[in-house]
Amino acid sequence: MTDKREKEQLSLDLNSAAKKYSEVSTAQPENDYDGPVLEWVCHPAKRNRMVTTAVTVFIAVIIFVVYFLTYSVFFTILGFVIMTASLAAFYFPTSYRLTENEIIIKTTMQKLHKKWSQYRSFYPDKNGILLSPFVRPSRLENFRGTYIRFWDNREEVISFVKTMIEKNRESEKI
Repeated sequence: MTDKREKEQLSLDLNSAAKKYSEVSTAQPENDYDGPVLEWVCHPAKRNRMVTTAVTVFIAVIIFVVYFLTYSVFFTILGFVIMTASLAAFYFPTSYRLTENEIIIKTTMQKLHKKWSQYRSFYPDKNGILLSPFVRPSRLENFRGTYIRFWDNREEVISFVKTMIEKNRESEKI
């Protein structure tokens, strides 16, 4: 009976330790910011199931074609990895956090930190907003800029970005 009591006590201790850990880890935010913060998660594959199904079927067809043309498992796996990696922004969620100081973009493979001082203009479209390091439109901004996708928060994001870019311009003039 003492063995059973020790096992129960051990399991209770493990559960309470896990509970304490989860409370601590969720209670503390990643970064503390005094200013305004806007954050959301964008997952395009969840938005339209028909498109997701069509893209998945297309990838499967391409993978089968690669296999039957090469009869190589290596090239088939390589093709699958390349196709999935090229569509990672579509299949996997991306989280955005806009603070007074920086922009944090977290994908499945990387976490990007950018300062607002790097951007001088912005261009919204129907799916997102392009932050550009150039004052005037340039052909290089698609390569040097940062694209932020909307997720049912178009007006909030445009307003926040406009405020931060204008604030940055004013600080440059001083």
